[in-house]
Amino acid sequence: MNNFIFGRYLPGNSLIHKMNPAAKMLIAFAYIIMVFFANNLITYIVMAATVLLFVLLSKCSFGYFIKGLMPMLWVIIFTVMIQVFFGSGGHVYFSWGIVKLTSYGILNAIVLTIRFMLIIAMSTVLTLTTSPLEISQGISALLKPLKRFNFPVETFSLMISISLRFVPTLTDETKLIMDAQRSRGVDFGDGGLIKRVKAFVPLLIPLFVSAFKHADDLSIAMEARGYQTNRERSHFHTFKWKPNDFVCMLLILVMAIVIFIYRS
Repeated sequence: MNNFIFGRYLPGNSLIHKMNPAAKMLIAFAYIIMVFFANNLITYIVMAATVLLFVLLSKCSFGYFIKGLMPMLWVIIFTVMIQVFFGSGGHVYFSWGIVKLTSYGILNAIVLTIRFMLIIAMSTVLTLTTSPLEISQGISALLKPLKRFNFPVETFSLMISISLRFVPTLTDETKLIMDAQRSRGVDFGDGGLIKRVKAFVPLLIPLFVSAFKHADDLSIAMEARGYQTNRERSHFHTFKWKPNDFVCMLLILVMAIVIFIYRS
């Protein structure tokens, strides 16, 4: 779990780090939406090349980036296996009760894997290059029109940024708790699936206690600094739209046009 990097922020001075957080979030949302419009080899190559370009512009270590994505593979593998053995349509290679191995099932599993990897890659680029405070300000800027309908924009954006901030913190603490349990003789990899699941149950109580303690400490710190909900907030750093923001958004627009042209 120490390789889990989603939600972590890596300070840097790259072009992506300097972008307006609202622009980065718009680009990430647009990219994730376009993932579901891609449906052939050319469109997926275009999307892979685009996210690779953003990774290079972020100046994040590519090896570290790939290593950090490895913990998510279990979720991908589980989802893909369901698609492979329970999908229907096309030529049937193997059948046993409700379990079927078909050509459409294999094709859908490949497509699903590619989509997962693209979405995770772009989301990770966003969180690696954007601090929780910047994410909060970006969400506030994007949702600002909703203030006319009395929507608590500032509170909502703060909730999202805090949630992303504590993902790596709770992940690290889960690893510490697992190491403590191993030192007491617990083996998380021994036995069958049911036994392994039962071995993780003792992790829940200390993890919940730790999460509530962090929440309590954070609330006390915010109250001590005079934070109040539904009040207009000032910001030490203000973000303005720069030419780089429009260039990157233009790049995503060109990618979307290419996908719509070449999609089957």
